[in-house]
Amino acid sequence: MSEDRTAAIQIGEDEFKKIGYQLIDDISEFISTIEKRPVTPGETPRQLQELIGDNGLPENGAPAEEILLRATGLLLNHSLLNGHPKFSGYITSSPAPLGALADLLAAAVNPNVGANILSPVATEIEKQTVKWLTEFIGVPATYGGLLVSGGNMANFTAFLAARTVKAPKIIKEEGISNSSMKLTVYCPKSTHTWIEKAAVLFGLGLNAIRWIKTDDANKMDNEALEQAIKDDLTNSCHPIMVIGTAGDVSTGAVDDLKGIAAICKKYNLWFHVDGAYGMPAAIIPELKPIFEGIEEADSIALDPHKWLYSPLEAGCTLVKNPDHLLETYSSHPVYYNFSNNDGLQTHNYYEYGFQNSRGFRALKIWTTLQQVGRTGYVKLIAEDIALSKLLFQLANEHPELEAITQNLSITTLRYIPAGYDVGPEEREQYLNALNEILLNDLQTGGEVFLSNAVVGGKYCLRSCIVNFRTSEKDIQETIQIIVKEGRKAHENLMKKSTHSVN
Repeated sequence: MSEDRTAAIQIGEDEFKKIGYQLIDDISEFISTIEKRPVTPGETPRQLQELIGDNGLPENGAPAEEILLRATGLLLNHSLLNGHPKFSGYITSSPAPLGALADLLAAAVNPNVGANILSPVATEIEKQTVKWLTEFIGVPATYGGLLVSGGNMANFTAFLAARTVKAPKIIKEEGISNSSMKLTVYCPKSTHTWIEKAAVLFGLGLNAIRWIKTDDANKMDNEALEQAIKDDLTNSCHPIMVIGTAGDVSTGAVDDLKGIAAICKKYNLWFHVDGAYGMPAAIIPELKPIFEGIEEADSIALDPHKWLYSPLEAGCTLVKNPDHLLETYSSHPVYYNFSNNDGLQTHNYYEYGFQNSRGFRALKIWTTLQQVGRTGYVKLIAEDIALSKLLFQLANEHPELEAITQNLSITTLRYIPAGYDVGPEEREQYLNALNEILLNDLQTGGEVFLSNAVVGGKYCLRSCIVNFRTSEKDIQETIQIIVKEGRKAHENLMKKSTHSVN
């Protein structure tokens, strides 16, 4: 080996600038013309496989410029564009352009934000980002936490802390199978599927979940919650945790968090708020009352990659007493030398959650929080909510649409063909089938992208606006597209029904 090492993976300064500038030019052009592109090309996995090819692992390397040019074409021309102004499907926001640049910068330095010594300035930036997020949603600065990949991990991190604190202490040493107590957790029927994963992963089992009924507004019935807890206490169960939802994924409903907090205090239960989607709306002054009670939560999950417009991945767990995270996750094997000699307590994030090696997620959030500021976020989030209300209003006024629900920035609606008059049971079956077909057509058509919800037995189209590019014009055009495609779907379905009868 020569004294000066040459590695195939290196890129010289001039070449790096050339291909880097070209990439930035291509991304800039993509962002500035995104509204002119289809929301999705609607390609099948088979079509994409053929496009990418089925070659084996390359034996020899290829030029970096050639590879990056091909990758740019693939991603910009063959992706579902959640940054498109007519994307309001799943809760993935339009990514902030500054956040995208921050991700590039973070990757270039590549700090491991698991230990302070491996990421000195990145650790401090994450600490400040977490502090700003507590201020953003309006809980005391004594809350602490960490950034994670998204809602599942944010909720998992809090769930295991709750089990550690509220379950018998023997479990941490002897395992859950050695406990005679049946641990139970409580959540509304509208809770995201993460709760089922958590119950299985952390040893409670699916039967430990008490699914509490919801009222007509899709909020947890707190009287039913308290009765379920009472029943379990008389049946040799050990209640440990209640999950309240701040913006459920189907309709955007926010539970009575203050009422849940009082019940948890009464029965000494951990109070967790799943605010992965809706919690940022707590910054809106007019909405403060519906989030009352969050300051009593033992833990809160929120996702900056949902309603703070951060690029993926970015979730966050906040805990009222951060020492509970240390109690749950901290360990000090002999091969870790992560102490600090300046007299201050060392903040090593591996002690607060599941990961040891951690990417620098905070930078994209930290930069965008500064760019937009509190007043900017109040305006952006309020505009998203206003656009959702406009969609509900226009659907309510249209003779071929039925507006179903509207909460925060989520509206549900369905298409009802003109003149379709049959018995109630047959009508509902047909409308559910029709709207499911319509949704599939919309998701592959490229004009608009929505998702679905089932509300009161009705299969609905669901729009969740967490998109700083969406405008009133997009909402009006969305209504037109739904009706246009709904008529086509109805006509095709009626033809099929006629053929099947004949």
